[in-house]
Amino acid sequence: MAVEVKELLEAGVHFGHLTRKWDPNMAPYVYMERNGIHIINLYKTAAKIDEAGAALAKIAASGRKILFVATKKQAKDIVAEKAGDINMPYITERWPGGMLTNFVTIRKAVKKMASIDRMKKDGTFLTLSKKERLQVDRLRAKLEKNLGSIVDMTRLPGALFVVDIKREHIAIKEAQKLNIPIFAMVDTNSDPRQVDYVIPANDDASKSIDKILSHVTTAIAGGLAERKAEKDAAPAKEDDAPKAKKAAAKKATAEEEE
Repeated sequence: MAVEVKELLEAGVHFGHLTRKWDPNMAPYVYMERNGIHIINLYKTAAKIDEAGAALAKIAASGRKILFVATKKQAKDIVAEKAGDINMPYITERWPGGMLTNFVTIRKAVKKMASIDRMKKDGTFLTLSKKERLQVDRLRAKLEKNLGSIVDMTRLPGALFVVDIKREHIAIKEAQKLNIPIFAMVDTNSDPRQVDYVIPANDDASKSIDKILSHVTTAIAGGLAERKAEKDAAPAKEDDAPKAKKAAAKKATAEEEE
C-alpha cells in the first residue's frame, strides 16, 4: 500500500524540532525552516516508510519477531495496541538493561513468571505463609509490568522498531552490538546514522506516531499472512507428492510394456 503524503501531512508527521536543537545529519530529510522549526520532507518520509515496510514484511515472513520499543508517554499505548494486534513483542515500560545483550537472564525472569503461575495452579502457592504469598504476588506483578509483553519472544528478535532513538539510546546500543537491524522514527534532533532504516518523522505527536505505526504494522501483517499461506500450501504439496510418484511409476511401466 503506497503511502500518501497528504495523510502524513494531516497527521503532523512533518513537524520537526526547533532549529537550534537539530542534528546536522538530518539535513537530507529537512525540507525547510518555518517559524524557527524544521519541516520534514514528507516525500522522503513516504519513500522510507515503503522501504522499511518491505524489509519488515520480509523479516516477519521468515518467522522472526520484531521488537517494538517506545517508553515515552505519548507512544506507549499506541505501540502496545499496534504491536499487540500483530502478536509482536514490545517494551513500553523502562528498558531492562541487558534485554538483548544478556537475553538469557531476561528469559529466566520470564520463566519465573511461568513458575509462579504453575504454583498457583497446583496449589503450592497456598502452602506459603501470608507474607510469602504477598511477596510472590508483588514479584509476579512487577515481572508482568516490565516483561509480560515479551513472554512469546523465546529468542533474540530479528529487528527492533524504535520510537525516539534519543530516549531509547540503551536499546539502540544493545542492538548495534548484536548487529540486529534497527528501524526507527527519527526526528530532526536525532542522528539517523545510528539506524539501519530511518523514517524521518515527528516522534512526539501521538497522531504522527499512530500514522507511522499503522503503515509499519500493516506491512508486517502482510509478511505474516504470506508466511501462513506458505505453511498452508506445504502440506498440500506433500499430499501431492505420492500421487505424482504413482503417476510417474505408472507411466514408466506403460512405456516398458510398449
